[in-house]
Amino acid sequence: MIKQLPAVGALLLSLAASTAYGQEYLTGIEWQEPPIVTPGAKCGDAPSDAVFLFDGKDLSAWNGAETWKVEDGAMVVGTNMIESKQAFGDCQLHIEWSAPTPPVGESQGRGNSGVFFGPYELQVLDSYGNKTYYDGQAASIYKQTPPMANAMRPPGEWNVYDIAWTAPRFKADGSLESPAFITVLHNGVVVQNHFQLLGNTPFSDPPSYNQHDVKQPIRLQDHGNPVKFRNIWIRETKPAVGKRTREPFIRNGDKETPVKTGG
Repeated sequence: MIKQLPAVGALLLSLAASTAYGQEYLTGIEWQEPPIVTPGAKCGDAPSDAVFLFDGKDLSAWNGAETWKVEDGAMVVGTNMIESKQAFGDCQLHIEWSAPTPPVGESQGRGNSGVFFGPYELQVLDSYGNKTYYDGQAASIYKQTPPMANAMRPPGEWNVYDIAWTAPRFKADGSLESPAFITVLHNGVVVQNHFQLLGNTPFSDPPSYNQHDVKQPIRLQDHGNPVKFRNIWIRETKPAVGKRTREPFIRNGDKETPVKTGG
């Protein structure tokens, strides 16, 4: 037998339901439909809109790679820095790398390379049981900040960087309009979380911003160590697009109430 709720209880439930489902916050923005991107079949596979910079076959996507070589589906560092033929602005980069084995050297002389977005370096270094200055170890923004954790795998095993890059912008007079930001996952561990770069990443000078095009090549560094790279793909990223048609408001039945958002 189902008991009937008292009249007051039923009224309260009715009012609660009205509040929960009858009132709606609306942003006042008409959003464009986001593009459809098919993810890779498994973790690390390139999504449908990615551009391969290295798929294990050849170095045709790179300038200056004459001294680099391909071995067993991996590219091996040669005697100079290389850069992608295509330039990129805001992007997502996936890159896998392996330090030489057996390990040779110590500190900055062991498994050293770098992933550059134009003049800005994300450090590659064998930091597995290898002490060095912290803002120069693997996954650091060189000479600016250490990673939040050391997520290195042993030499000979593959490390994975998944990177979200926001390129800096410059005004017409060459001054900085907005800085660069970077987020990095190292082997699935967040090691840089929307870090704001102070400028470029030289060894001998303080960081600075110098005007350049938004789109820059991806560069891989030669530091005298035969580091290996594989499965390098990149996709340009763009913010969601919408047009404000009115200020935000709350709709409750036929009643509309403007609201303020933010601080």
